[in-house]
Amino acid sequence: MFSYRHAFHAGNHADVLKHSIFVHVLDHYNRKDAAYWVIDTHAGAGLYDLRSEWALKNGEFADGLDRLLGADAMPPLIERYLEEVEHFNPDGIANFYPGSPWLALRALRPQDRLRLFEMHPSEAEVLRRNLQSQGRSAMRQTTVYESDGFEGLKSQLPPQPRRGIVIIDPSYEDKKDYRRTLQALDDGLKRFATGCFIVWYPLVQRREAHDMLRSLERLQTPWLNASLTVRKPAGDGFGLHGSGMFVLNPPWTLHAELARALPWLRDRLKLDDRAAFTLKQQGA
Repeated sequence: MFSYRHAFHAGNHADVLKHSIFVHVLDHYNRKDAAYWVIDTHAGAGLYDLRSEWALKNGEFADGLDRLLGADAMPPLIERYLEEVEHFNPDGIANFYPGSPWLALRALRPQDRLRLFEMHPSEAEVLRRNLQSQGRSAMRQTTVYESDGFEGLKSQLPPQPRRGIVIIDPSYEDKKDYRRTLQALDDGLKRFATGCFIVWYPLVQRREAHDMLRSLERLQTPWLNASLTVRKPAGDGFGLHGSGMFVLNPPWTLHAELARALPWLRDRLKLDDRAAFTLKQQGA
């Protein structure tokens, strides 16, 4: 009942950055009683078994989540993220890793809703089975669409309660994903200018990645951009040497939390002396 595709990377350094920020955004939205929606354009299976053949194939969680467990002097952002991971591992052993849909599902109050897009048929089926195991309340609050999240996002905006979080995190294995991410944001902001849009992006030696980031930083909407590099780029130009999170209309609390967490994460997750981080903000 767990994912075979996204599980390759579950709990890696990119997930640590992505999901620690996502948990903070969810907590911020829960400060008000007003309802909100969470819309995930690339949902995956929701929950991942780190003991599975797929997760163990590369064992990427060993250089991500595992490096945080039991650490001293943990920043609040990371401590709060690990609280959520621990919820899915009540025996104290990190065997299961919650993806963005499961972190969102945990945060939702009765008045909130979750909209999940996953176009891969096998992955969507696993997502549905995983969701059914969470009970009637989860099924009632959540809608799963086996379709293209880039296209499907248009149908969800603006959300009915006029409060919402959109998370966009494609694999970017297809170079078109960079352009489609920008198009989705452009259209999304026209439909829902006050929404919080969260974009995960890879740090790779690819022109499209650099061009997308430059385009994002030219947006006039308030934004925050945080990146974490864990190693120097590979000599052959392949592989992920870090990742980033670009948040439009970010919570006002996020910058201060990341200013404390990013140096700690750099030191904890570094694989060589090229590890680094960036933190930028505009208009927030």
